[in-house]
Amino acid sequence: MEYDLSGSKHVSAHLVWRPDNQGFRLLFQDAQEVRRIKTRMLTDNKDHLTLPYHEMEKLRQFRRDMIKAIPLVIISIPPFANYLVFILMYLYPRQLLIRHFWTPQQLVEFQGVYHTQRAHHHWAIVKGLERTATSVQDSRLKSHLMELCSKVRSGVHPVVSDVHAVRTLFSGPPLGVRRMYADQMRQLCPLLFLTPRLPAFLISRRLNRHALELMQLDRAIVRLGLHQLNDVELREACYARGLNTDRLSPGQCREWLTQWLQFSTHLKESETSLYLHCMVLLTVNYPKHPHH
Repeated sequence: MEYDLSGSKHVSAHLVWRPDNQGFRLLFQDAQEVRRIKTRMLTDNKDHLTLPYHEMEKLRQFRRDMIKAIPLVIISIPPFANYLVFILMYLYPRQLLIRHFWTPQQLVEFQGVYHTQRAHHHWAIVKGLERTATSVQDSRLKSHLMELCSKVRSGVHPVVSDVHAVRTLFSGPPLGVRRMYADQMRQLCPLLFLTPRLPAFLISRRLNRHALELMQLDRAIVRLGLHQLNDVELREACYARGLNTDRLSPGQCREWLTQWLQFSTHLKESETSLYLHCMVLLTVNYPKHPHH
């Protein structure tokens, strides 16, 4: 994941990150596995889209971990900066440390914090859809979009057909990933833990790239078979697609991901905007959540 470091709050003092050797051992194991995957890709001349799901997900997560580690590496460069780095790591483990150095309790706590941050944008995204609906010329599409937003606002969890009924609005104007207003694009950034503080053309490119990556992973899950994911992998997959898994059972996660795959595997590459919006539309009321 890529994280915004603003608005940080340090973790309660009783939580201490993993001992260095254990965190580094986990990181080293991941680095070795990534190296093996990339070596095999080169040797066999394989495209990453043909990789099994677990290998694709490992590459995605490791790349994001390394991006997150960059600020800490930069802070460590000046001479005698080690003491400052250790203090900062203790005060801000969520912002500065990658998941290899978190305790299991911290992983749960921090994921809850990050979900709360993205949930702040849910209703702004729904409002943006409602505003856009007023300018849709096709009366049938306009009615479907307004009805979908109304369902979500009233606490109803939409079905896949509700979403597919408006899909053409999300591939071109007015809601395509390169046709939206900049404010709408910026509201979508927190869903993927991306910074909104970039020019609009860069934001649209990043949103498109990250959505395509998740769509490709969805297809890899289908090839593998959803039943092959263990409970931890199931929760991680749901969380990456916008769902708060904190109080959900493995059965509920499996049910939701089954529905999600029915929705996503029929999308075209030009429909990444619909994919991103459904990280709100298909998550906020599952299984039945009160309004934020």
